[in-house]
Amino acid sequence: MNLGKLFIITAPSGAGKTTLVHALVSQDKKLCVSISHTTRPARVGEENGVNYHFIEKSEFTTRLSEGDFLESAEVYGYHYGTSKLWVSEQLNKGLDVILEIDWQGAQQIRKLYPDTCSIFILPPSIEALTERLTERAQDDSETIDNRMQQAQGVMEHVAEANFVVVNDDFQAALQDIRAIIRSQRLVVTSQQRNLSELLSSLVKG
Repeated sequence: MNLGKLFIITAPSGAGKTTLVHALVSQDKKLCVSISHTTRPARVGEENGVNYHFIEKSEFTTRLSEGDFLESAEVYGYHYGTSKLWVSEQLNKGLDVILEIDWQGAQQIRKLYPDTCSIFILPPSIEALTERLTERAQDDSETIDNRMQQAQGVMEHVAEANFVVVNDDFQAALQDIRAIIRSQRLVVTSQQRNLSELLSSLVKG
């Protein structure tokens, strides 16, 4: 049975990560995205079970202590976690899973799954990042200033990723990520596992 592959996509807030991930998943039936659990309140337009699983801090703490999360992190004072069971089920179905997570979670995942492919999305400039955060009108000026300070700390971890994509032109960035995913599906270790029967029949002679 084919097994799926894990992909991590990390970026500072405002770099366009969520929009890129949505476009990727909508155009690739073998690709799905994990919906994280979070203690932060829903923003305008967000739906429970679609954007995030919104839960109370007490429930998050209980689930964390019971080992339900594959990774967890605290970002901007709120907690985030990825369901271990859900990810395992998708990989066993042969689906590739995108984890749209912070660098803290990415470090945890790489320890558990060393062959995970990590992609870091960068904005074209600090000015562009500020403009995007302001234009989406989801936060007040104080929150935006805080996010900008946090963003620089996030981007210090860019060297931990396998690939870096600059989201200046959306379609170009989307094509770059598609190319990365396609190439990872063709690496020898993945093909040896997923094409074991074919390879065995070809070398018997």
